[in-house]
Amino acid sequence: MSRARSRAAVGLSVAALAAGATTGAGPAAAQPKAAPAAAADCSAAYQIEQQLSSGTTWRMCWRYDNKAGLVLENISYQPKGEAAPIKVLNSARLGQVHVPYDDGKAEYDDLTGQPFAQSLMNLAPGECPGGTIRTVKVPDVWTSDNPNVKGLCTTTRSRGHAYRMQGNEANKVYQAQGKDLLVYAVNQVGWYEYITEWRFQDDGTVTMNVGATGSLSYEDYDAGDGRGWPIGKGAKAYATSHSHNVFWRLDFGLDGSSKNGVEQYDSAVTAPARGQQAPTTKTTRTKVTKELAADAKTYRWWRVVSATGKNKDGHARSYEIVPGASTKYPGRSFTKHDLYFTQYNNCELFASNNPGSCGGKSVDKWVNGQSLTHPVVWMNVGFHHIARDEDQQPMPVHWQGFSIAPRDVTAMNPLTPAELGWQNGHWEPRG
Repeated sequence: MSRARSRAAVGLSVAALAAGATTGAGPAAAQPKAAPAAAADCSAAYQIEQQLSSGTTWRMCWRYDNKAGLVLENISYQPKGEAAPIKVLNSARLGQVHVPYDDGKAEYDDLTGQPFAQSLMNLAPGECPGGTIRTVKVPDVWTSDNPNVKGLCTTTRSRGHAYRMQGNEANKVYQAQGKDLLVYAVNQVGWYEYITEWRFQDDGTVTMNVGATGSLSYEDYDAGDGRGWPIGKGAKAYATSHSHNVFWRLDFGLDGSSKNGVEQYDSAVTAPARGQQAPTTKTTRTKVTKELAADAKTYRWWRVVSATGKNKDGHARSYEIVPGASTKYPGRSFTKHDLYFTQYNNCELFASNNPGSCGGKSVDKWVNGQSLTHPVVWMNVGFHHIARDEDQQPMPVHWQGFSIAPRDVTAMNPLTPAELGWQNGHWEPRG
């Protein structure tokens, strides 16, 4: 990544820089609504609806923000056997891409300090195999006279085994190949090109990834102070090491209500007691009722719980947060934690360098003891990029991201074969 950002101009108009609120190209409202379960609350041009071969249907609206880029809203999930769509999220989008350099000479907030959204890339048909490329009207565009970019791909893709189970008889195998709906766009900032990818699986899991590709900047081949890595012959050109701290912002709306709960689970393992064969593990639940700056830890996890909806077994629907691999950057207060739970505020939009007046410019300043009745989840996933020879040329994609997984959203595996549906909660041989 070029510290000079020389491949893309960094100047925005005075009006664009002064605008505190973001604007969008789509008609879906930025203010989340306690909507009915059906997610397609937008005109046909901004709807995404895909039934996967397994019978699962995902529905959502999209719009394009002048800072965050692609925004997905009113996201619902309807597996086979469910009479109506199940609302999952009011909105989902990037919350920041923070890029500090190891030598301390440069630091960027790519969403709010660089023309990330304005540099949406046109996609060739081969970049969206088997799918549809939609035209996006990019707001505040300044690099071209044409704001219309063929920049949004929606397609489906196999992910391998969804499950495999040997039946009671040796010649019976239950197996299925999983299918995903993919929604993605590419934005260029300097020498990097960011692929913002959303994967909606047929089992209800949602995976959010950002892939960085493009090229290394030859202007950075100057890190001879021990903080870089030699690129090319000998040890003359050193690429400057840096971090990519990517934030996502998720506004949950389970079952159509924004009044969701948050729970943290921790497990403690103790040595075997006399007469026991193995250590014991005890798991405790803590209800998170106030805003929280949280950190991943062995045997710790979180879920967002519906206040209104239950599955057919009578269990509260929820989504578990599944962190991805991360190198946490300790250099800034807002990157010192893995995730944040904040009370919804419509001006708290970006994890750092947030425009407007929100009682602080970064997400850590918003954790100030408010009651958590409408939780917004901010996930921070870091990657320390120490370049290698294989990063040129072009640079292979390096991915960072996380998932949210359904927990008790349905009474059984949503892909369960019909002939196994009777085994819910128990198993016994049939005569």
